Amino acid sequence: MTTKAGTTAPVLGIRALNRATLARQLLLRRASMPTEAAVAHLVGLQAQNAKPPYYALAARLDGFTPEDLSVPMADRRVARLVTLRSTIHTHTADDCLTLRPLVQAARDRELGTFRKGLTGVDLDRLARLARELVEAEPRTMGQLREALLAEWPDADPQALAVAARCRLPLVQVTPRGLWGRSGQVALTTAEHWLGRPARPASAPAPAPDDTVLRYLAAFGPASVKDMQTWAGLTRLRDAFERLRPRLLTFRAPDGTELLDLPDAPRPDPDTPAPPRFLPEFDNLLLSHADRTRLVPPAYKGRTWRKNQAYRVLLVDGFVAGLWKLEDDALVVEPFDRPTKRQWDEITAEGERMLATMHTSAAYDIRVGTVRG
Repeated sequence: MTTKAGTTAPVLGIRALNRATLARQLLLRRASMPTEAAVAHLVGLQAQNAKPPYYALAARLDGFTPEDLSVPMADRRVARLVTLRSTIHTHTADDCLTLRPLVQAARDRELGTFRKGLTGVDLDRLARLARELVEAEPRTMGQLREALLAEWPDADPQALAVAARCRLPLVQVTPRGLWGRSGQVALTTAEHWLGRPARPASAPAPAPDDTVLRYLAAFGPASVKDMQTWAGLTRLRDAFERLRPRLLTFRAPDGTELLDLPDAPRPDPDTPAPPRFLPEFDNLLLSHADRTRLVPPAYKGRTWRKNQAYRVLLVDGFVAGLWKLEDDALVVEPFDRPTKRQWDEITAEGERMLATMHTSAAYDIRVGTVRG
C-alpha cells in the first residue's frame, strides 16, 4: 500500500498495535492523573451497568479509589447518558454536551426502526413534552412512557419512550451510578442536570474532526472503520481525509490503512504488559472493527454469550481469560494454562484490584469456571 505522497506505509504488526493501544488506554502502566482527566482522555467509559467504569479506572489509574469517580458524579462533573453505539457511557460534563450532538444522526436512524409504533406522533412535540416532564422532576422510563401514552394513546408505549431517549440527551441522575449506592434509573436532560445551556436544535451537526483526533489519541493507530465501530457512526472518511496532512499513515498486517497522531506513543512491541482485570463491556474491546490487536483468533467469541459480555483478563496485553467475583473468591478462568510467573503476576494484580475495590471484604483467588 502506498500513501498519497507515493511512499510505502510502514506495517505495524499485531504486537506493535497491541502495545500502542494499551499505552493510550493507560493499561501498559497505570497513569497518575485525575479521574476526570482520564475519563476525558478515554472519551468516556462504557457504563451500561453501574460498576464497570470503576473497575475500568482501577485498572488504569495509580492510586484510584471508587470515591474518585463517585464524588465528581455526585457533583455533576461527570454523568451517565446514551452516546456511542447507543449505549450508556460515563462522560465528563463537557463531553456530555459535545459528543451527544455528534452522534445524534445515529439516534435519529435508530428511531426510524420504531416508526410503525409512532404513526401520528409529532416527534417535535413529543421532544418538547418529554423535556418539560423530565426537567420538572427526574422520571423513570416507565413514568415517561405513561405520560407520553396519555397524549398518544394509539402509539406503541415502548416506541414513545425510545423516541424521547433518541430525541433528547437524557442523563441518569444520581444516586444511580454511585459506588456502594443503589437507585432506579431516573432521567432528566443533560443541560438541566449540568446547569448548562442546550445546543440549539437548529444548529448544524458538529464536525467530527476534533473527535477523530481524540479517538486516535485513545485508541489508535486505527482505520476509518475502526472509529465508525467505536462511535456507531458512518461516513467519517471525509473527516479523516481532511485531517490526513496532520496524520501518519501505517498499515495493518492484512493491508488495512491505519492513521495516527505523529506524537502518539507507539512502544516497542516487546514492552512488558502486566496482567489487567477489565470489566464487562470495557471500551478497549469494543472500539475497533478488527480486534486481533487484543483478542487472539483462537479466543474470538469466548468473551461473550449472546448479548452479555464477561469480565476479561489480559495477560501479556492480550485477552487470556475471564474472571468473576463470588461470595468469598475472585475466580479466574484462564483460556490456557499460565506459567508460574504469569500466575504470580495475575495473583498480584488480582490482590491489588481487590484491595482497591473491596477493602471491607476478604477474597481468595482461585482458578475456576466463569462461563456457566
